[in-house]
Amino acid sequence: MTRLTDSPDRYGLISRAFHWSMAALFAAQFVSAAAHWALPRENALRETLWTYHVDLGVTLLLLVLLRGVWGLWNLSKRATESGPMGYAAKAGHAGLYALMVIVPAIKIIGAAGGTRGFSYLGIQVFPARDVAIAWTKTISEWHGTLGWILAALVIGHIAAAVIWHHFIKRDDVLARMA
Repeated sequence: MTRLTDSPDRYGLISRAFHWSMAALFAAQFVSAAAHWALPRENALRETLWTYHVDLGVTLLLLVLLRGVWGLWNLSKRATESGPMGYAAKAGHAGLYALMVIVPAIKIIGAAGGTRGFSYLGIQVFPARDVAIAWTKTISEWHGTLGWILAALVIGHIAAAVIWHHFIKRDDVLARMA
């Protein structure tokens, strides 16, 4: 029987579902951002991919918060790595989680004070303002830069999992998450 909670031998079904569904959604999110950045304005693919960027970002924020609570609840049940790589793993995960919250949060703050308003899944959350609040616009300008830093950390996370755990240590970390 598949365990729902984590253990030192294996991540539980809920942790694995959070991890892999969020991995797929973040991949889609980064593809939409890359297309928005790289393709010309009137490109149909660019516009199609961009239409889901906000809804996907808010969905990911909600999943990150739920996953964070779930992860903290299961933290004492998981295997840990010691030494310098253990510290590096903790720092890397802390950076990932911080940016997974900060990146969408600053854009939501910017939208709350912006002239376009903000909706999620078609539901109006913040109405459009006649005049933007300057500091919210300033803070939201960091969204893209921090988003690409998050993408770089995600690539580092994948590289560490594959290179360090699979090829160097030859341990079962990837199998525990699969």
